[in-house]
Amino acid sequence: MNENEVEGVAIANLIAADEETIVGWVYRWNTGALAIRWDMHGPQRVSRIYPDLSDADKAEIDFASLTQLNCRYD
Repeated sequence: MNENEVEGVAIANLIAADEETIVGWVYRWNTGALAIRWDMHGPQRVSRIYPDLSDADKAEIDFASLTQLNCRYD
């Protein structure tokens, strides 16, 4: 990463309620912040993160609320 620009790297996949589909990614920015990028269908329920993140990282992206979103086919 270039220290003069704000850049992010995907560090984990967001796995859908079906336990197979990747519905988004967790990015870590060179500022230290975490952010979520959703696939073309937008926000939807997440069952897990792969690879798993620390509890602090999960708290930063509010993982608990991601598990409560509507599923794509709800």
